[in-house]
Amino acid sequence: MAQFSLSNLLISISLAFFCFSNLCFCFKPKHFNLSTQAVHWSSAGATWYGSPDGAGSDGGACGYGNTVSQAPFSSLVTGIGPSLYKSGKECGACYKIKCTKHPLCSGKPVRVVITDFCPGGPCVSESAHFDLSGTAFGSMAVPGEEEKLRDAGVLQIRYARVACDYSGKTIVFHVDPGSNPDYFAVVIEFEEGDGDLAKVDLQQASSQPDEWWEMNQSWGAVWQLNAGTELHPPFSIRLTSQYSGQTLVAKNVIPTGWQPGATYRSLD
Repeated sequence: MAQFSLSNLLISISLAFFCFSNLCFCFKPKHFNLSTQAVHWSSAGATWYGSPDGAGSDGGACGYGNTVSQAPFSSLVTGIGPSLYKSGKECGACYKIKCTKHPLCSGKPVRVVITDFCPGGPCVSESAHFDLSGTAFGSMAVPGEEEKLRDAGVLQIRYARVACDYSGKTIVFHVDPGSNPDYFAVVIEFEEGDGDLAKVDLQQASSQPDEWWEMNQSWGAVWQLNAGTELHPPFSIRLTSQYSGQTLVAKNVIPTGWQPGATYRSLD
């Protein structure tokens, strides 16, 4: 009986918390990750902006900069209205979209990522509206009819929240150029799974194991900590999903000797 109880205890511990390299995933059993959920489709309007084959804008309101045109975003991005943007907490969230009512629509779903905010027009008047990049809008077309579909005006589409899949990519932390020993700000990209962020915390080297500094959302995917005193690296960053409450810790991801404007990744 003792052996059986010990085995079950070890299994429970391993399921609740596991770490590899310097990236740790902490799961709360009462929450569900998007990758385990059925896809539920809803209706929305869709428009496009920017250049026909572009990424909408250069990074947009989420602060991702020119990475929106590079893999894994690959210009398949969208601005979104207030109902889904949620003051930037949904930056990085992934959706599948498809159009079926227009004869030029392929009906095949396309995955897009929220990288921008759409503040007016149908984005506000409709319950949900996607202001897509030209690339993303055209990707819903029958092959070869992308340009004609972009000329079709406002489309009625179907959309569904889905897990983000950044296979082969690690979470990226772009340190804001204005950061200094007392002030630290960072743009966070490529969160696998839920994709969004409700809360970000920082732990410095001199902290106790359970001592974390809560960061404030500056704007979009930019989070900041104005400590008012010198912070001591390396820093661990704890991310909490808006959708599921799942927590992830990138341990010591910001190294001693970090530099403003530098980029650091969660895994070597």
